[in-house]
Amino acid sequence: MPMIVRILLVVVIAASLTAGIVLMLRWWILHWRTQQRWYQLTQGERTASAGDAAGGGRSSMQMRGWLGRWLYRAGFRDRRAGPIFLVAAVVSMVAGWGLALGFILSGLQAVMEQNVVLVPGGVGETFLPVVWLAPWLLLLMLAAAPWLVVRRARQERIELVEQDLPLALELLSTLSEAGLGFDTALTRILKTRLAGRPLAEDLRMFQADLLAGRARTESLRRLSDRLDIPSVSIFVSSLVQAEQMGMGISRVLRQQADDVRARRRERAIAFANALPVKRVIPLVVCFLPGLFVWTLGPAFVELFKMVDAFIQVRNL
Repeated sequence: MPMIVRILLVVVIAASLTAGIVLMLRWWILHWRTQQRWYQLTQGERTASAGDAAGGGRSSMQMRGWLGRWLYRAGFRDRRAGPIFLVAAVVSMVAGWGLALGFILSGLQAVMEQNVVLVPGGVGETFLPVVWLAPWLLLLMLAAAPWLVVRRARQERIELVEQDLPLALELLSTLSEAGLGFDTALTRILKTRLAGRPLAEDLRMFQADLLAGRARTESLRRLSDRLDIPSVSIFVSSLVQAEQMGMGISRVLRQQADDVRARRRERAIAFANALPVKRVIPLVVCFLPGLFVWTLGPAFVELFKMVDAFIQVRNL
């Protein structure tokens, strides 16, 4: 492909993607402002402020949109998280396009193509697609960086919550069996090693909902909606059912603690059983090629030289 045609293609693609990102950003900002105005008109500014102070609940989570919910559950709970994320996505996209264009226009890609073709035996031609895709891979990695950061933050938050949930349930069940009420036991637990952890943060929001005058079942559902973790959703469903049917909280908490530990044990066993299968891929991809190159590399080089010499003699 000629260099001019390639440059024109890259410029057209870059302009179209940039225009699409700008239009998406403008649409999201207008949509977010419309939602905020509608929420303030229907609920009142005081109610909206109180809901935000309590961490947001079911209605506020729905008002955030899918991007706001995703950022909120990943731990980015500031009001400016959505616009900041979109700006970071646009900047990373532009930086990726700049790096890809610089990679192509600087001649680095052409130099790599020339050096790869010089590999004897025509083996280098098999690596030409990798050289052609190199700038686009750089673009993809830079463009996906903000999404990967938020995704990793979400995974870390889920891991921390699932680590703390069995201990919290054990302590809640023990204190409830000792005669303390659920709210008093929860207050004591939040002063333990759970303080400063994601689960403790959302449990404090649950207490704030109760102090704001919401029903316990509604506050529990808001807690489940904020976290959106299966283990927490099962625990909240059991508490809501016990609250509606008038069952003993201590017995439900003990049963939920046993279930959470059993599910955690099953996940650990499944992960351990999957390790031998997962080791096959790095062994085949990383170690075996190195062994083949170390042992058979010199023989293949001599073979390629002999083939090249035979082809040159035949052409003469």
